[in-house]
Amino acid sequence: MGELARGDEYFAKAFSLREHTSQRENLLISGQYYLNVTGELDKAAEAYQETLAIYPREFRTANDLAIVYAELGRYEDAMREMQHARDLNPDFVGVWENGANYEMGLQNFDEARRLIAGAQQRKLDDFILHIDLYAMAFLAGDSSTMQGQVQWLGTHPQVQNFALSLEADTAAYSGHDQQAQDLTRQAVESAVQADSRESGGVWWENAALREALFGNVALARLDVVAGLKLAPASESVQVEAALAHAMVGDNADAQKMSDALNQKSPLDTQMQSLWLPAIRAQIALNQKDASGAVRDLQVALPPIEYGQFAFLTNLTCLYPTYIRGNAYLATGQGAQAAAEFQKIIDHSGMVWNCATGALAKLGVARADALEARSGRGADADAARVRALAAYKDFLTLWKDADPDVPISQQAKEEYERLQ
Repeated sequence: MGELARGDEYFAKAFSLREHTSQRENLLISGQYYLNVTGELDKAAEAYQETLAIYPREFRTANDLAIVYAELGRYEDAMREMQHARDLNPDFVGVWENGANYEMGLQNFDEARRLIAGAQQRKLDDFILHIDLYAMAFLAGDSSTMQGQVQWLGTHPQVQNFALSLEADTAAYSGHDQQAQDLTRQAVESAVQADSRESGGVWWENAALREALFGNVALARLDVVAGLKLAPASESVQVEAALAHAMVGDNADAQKMSDALNQKSPLDTQMQSLWLPAIRAQIALNQKDASGAVRDLQVALPPIEYGQFAFLTNLTCLYPTYIRGNAYLATGQGAQAAAEFQKIIDHSGMVWNCATGALAKLGVARADALEARSGRGADADAARVRALAAYKDFLTLWKDADPDVPISQQAKEEYERLQ
């Protein structure tokens, strides 16, 4: 249901009572606790590996070990364990839908489609399969299939909010910001009606990050507050809110939330390797310390850089990568910046319809424009040609964008100056 905080309460209670269970149950409970509560992915992997060594036919453990590897950004290892789980129990829908996600993370879209077809041939169904189908249709530009999946999700009240959130992200991807905000509001209302306030809070914070990226500072702040009000105890909501605060320049609020998250989750792999470094780097950028921002993000490198987040519909928006690209722009390193933004574009199977996927195109344009200004002769001319093409690519995507979105206006002005 997307209620991770509520689920964690029960994982923690189970962990406190694990000595009353069998060895098998103890190991399974420990793995879930480390994966979901403390976020210690290395300990979760050890627990699951030990379980499989003793009980090699535990298909759910193989599935959970694959999830750990995906959160570590190790998608090839995740696929190996998912294949093992599928061999043990091909009638468990999770091995098909998770496998499809991981194949998308590896840009293997034909394989992802094959896995979904395999689940359908076995008459297995689950809302995540339809989210995966929506994602692949989005990446293929197949609006008819996208609408078909939205309609299926819309007939299931418990998960309708996921469809509305996906549609909000898709609208924002091409600059339809007002439509995205309206759809987000509907997604939140649907989540609350389905008793999933945490999902509603995440949808507000997703919107806050979008608005921050687009330069709509006032609206981003309102969305941050709305998300925290709806699900104040959710760590998923808190990390996105803290990053949104940083992106709109509210350094004090971002630092306060970052410190609290660090104290609460000192052992959490993704918190310490991805979220907190991204927040600190954005604060450093705000303070004109771009070199410091690059240093802050040294821990957020592959494979963990690509780690899947449990609370998003997509795998990851690659926020640390996007911020690192902006940091390189600020230090005048155009080639390095272009490489970071291109990394986002090249991992569309992870990013899906997240706003960073669209804005990475603009990031490449800005990086090449920087190279054109700082270079000489033929190299500068080539960089200028690349920059013009990249700007045109972004502006074509945003040709029908809302006229008052700040980053759209900036892109048009930059393109005109470069011509």
